[in-house]
Amino acid sequence: MAARRDRTHYLYLAVIAAVVLGIAVGFAAPGVAVELKPLGTGFVNLIKMMISPIIFCTIVLGVGSVRKAAKVGAVGGLALGYFMVMSTVALAIGLVVGNLLEPGASLRLTDEVAAAGEKQASGASEGTADFLLGIIPKTLVSAFTEGEVLQTLLVALLAGFALQAMGRSGEPVLRGIGHIQRLVFRILAMIMWVAPVGAFGAIAAVVGETGVDALKSLAVIMIGFYLTCALFVFVVLGTLLRLVAGVNILTLLKYLGREFLLILSTSSSESALPRLIAKMEHLGVSKPVVGITVPTGYSFNLDGTAIYLTMASLFVAEAMGDPLSVGEQISLLVFMIIASKGAAGVTGAGLATLAGGLQSHRPELVDGVGLIVGIDRFMSEARALTNFAGNAVATVLVGTWTKEIDKARVAEVLAGKVPFDEKTLVDDHAPAADDTDELPEAREPVKV
Repeated sequence: MAARRDRTHYLYLAVIAAVVLGIAVGFAAPGVAVELKPLGTGFVNLIKMMISPIIFCTIVLGVGSVRKAAKVGAVGGLALGYFMVMSTVALAIGLVVGNLLEPGASLRLTDEVAAAGEKQASGASEGTADFLLGIIPKTLVSAFTEGEVLQTLLVALLAGFALQAMGRSGEPVLRGIGHIQRLVFRILAMIMWVAPVGAFGAIAAVVGETGVDALKSLAVIMIGFYLTCALFVFVVLGTLLRLVAGVNILTLLKYLGREFLLILSTSSSESALPRLIAKMEHLGVSKPVVGITVPTGYSFNLDGTAIYLTMASLFVAEAMGDPLSVGEQISLLVFMIIASKGAAGVTGAGLATLAGGLQSHRPELVDGVGLIVGIDRFMSEARALTNFAGNAVATVLVGTWTKEIDKARVAEVLAGKVPFDEKTLVDDHAPAADDTDELPEAREPVKV
């Protein structure tokens, strides 16, 4: 077992080396670096390929093993309430810092930049009604083929509740899905060995496309955004995590270090979604809480995106010479609370949501979105990291509030006494795969 852990350790050292090499290639040969973009895109697509089956298996096993449907509803309702509150806090922090920095005052709009902003607006989400209808898949199977997280979530919840209603007659199906989950996680572990190649291609392309000039001219908004995200994670989330769950935010982030490295190299928090599900279950949070909170959080708990939306809106308004009044800022905050719920955890979604929000609220500012296109990929890093940290913290908090977390196990895991199995990504301290009595509830945590 030790040898296997050593091998995965070398894998993530290779990812770090690939990121450094990608940056070097991006600066030395920008033209060549841009052509490497398909490497990064291909790796992210491989990960996204696994998201739907992993979410389906996790939620069906979690919901199907719970004897009372009300328990699932309580977890979901509590999670959504928390997501709404934290999104509002994140948006408010973004407004405060944006007003203090006034980062867009020294920039000017060109025709080329205006065209870039208009292009982003054309790809923005159409509205709340379309977003809600989009949750319903065309067929039961299309939820898996189209890669929509919320569609998969809906189908999995329906399947979980159906198995729950079937009682003992549904247990063979649950066991079968448990075996499929192990297979899916094993495939994911194999895909992870391509991570260095994906990281190299993604970082090289970003540096090659952006260059140093864009970074210099927009450094204020970029640095300000990174600092604001750090403030939110370590002060707001860190304090909440310590007071509610008694967990140190630094210890939790260290436990998720490899996932943060993966996100940093791909700019996509979705690349780490399957591993977050596995690691939260390993940490000691129950399957129902993990299965509902994590996938839902990826669409409704986008703290980094919320901060970005308000700071970027103020930045664009300043750069356009048309600053927002206090009343307009409050109105925009309310609008963005809703708009941010339609942004997925993939690269570029935040930019499209920003353009869509401004188009609906202040159409004359849409052209200014082009000002931020050049550095959006670098801000996407901070958005994805903050979104991921927010969802990890949310899972622990919801588990604590619903008494669905094993605190003794949390302490052991975070102390390094119970290492995560990097080869299977599944807790193999549960009954063996060929044990006919293996059921999801066999791993129910100790109630506290």
